Amino acid sequence: MTESHRAVEPAVESFPPDVADKLKTYVYRLIDPRNGETFYVGKGRENRVFAHIRAEPNLEGDDLDNKLKRIREIRLAGFEVAHVIHRHGMDNKTAFEVEAALIDAYPGLTNVAGGAGGGDYGAMHAREIIQRYSAPPAVFQGKAVLISVNRSATERASLYEATRYAWRISRERAEKAGVVLATLQGLIVGAFVADEWLEATAENFPGLVEDSPGRLGFVGREAPADIRELYVGKRVPSRKRGAANPIRYTWTA
Repeated sequence: MTESHRAVEPAVESFPPDVADKLKTYVYRLIDPRNGETFYVGKGRENRVFAHIRAEPNLEGDDLDNKLKRIREIRLAGFEVAHVIHRHGMDNKTAFEVEAALIDAYPGLTNVAGGAGGGDYGAMHAREIIQRYSAPPAVFQGKAVLISVNRSATERASLYEATRYAWRISRERAEKAGVVLATLQGLIVGAFVADEWLEATAENFPGLVEDSPGRLGFVGREAPADIRELYVGKRVPSRKRGAANPIRYTWTA
């Protein structure tokens, strides 16, 4: 049979119920067929991957997150989003670990949040692991908010810019903090004083490419030298494995 007469298999748009039951929890990648680039890593059950592929954004302009924008661009170019089920048959805890490892392995993803535990247990050089576990533990004096920053974000911008926006954070609690501590894989790498917490919009933060509804950022400055000496280079307690929230507080509500 010639190439021109070869039958084209129809696209798979869902898993049969009996197959979905056997999958349990799985981790998948969404791929741009125009260049083969993985642009999103996720986890789910049943037909979660297809729900993402079929996502029809109802929002316009800056209200679209980067993942949905990428999907729309692929479709407008006349293609369909490709995907790979990377690992299946897992319980939820194991799937979190696999998802986090893949997020580390594919820089530049459209994922808004990093993988669960990536900030504490993610990809590191052996020297970084030694540095982290050999560092003295931080002793917190007063209220501090800890923000786990993404390594790639610190490579694209200054540590201050990578730390100050855009986060899902309680304004009430954030405004009580005397210092904002930037952490990278379990180490405190920066200390800042927030003068004001604002909605994460391009108007409030000119460096922000687009508005981030429901998120906040701060305008501030580097903390005084005595505060930096107190915290920077110190180790923070490891979080429970699977924790994904990049925001931590040193006090209870």
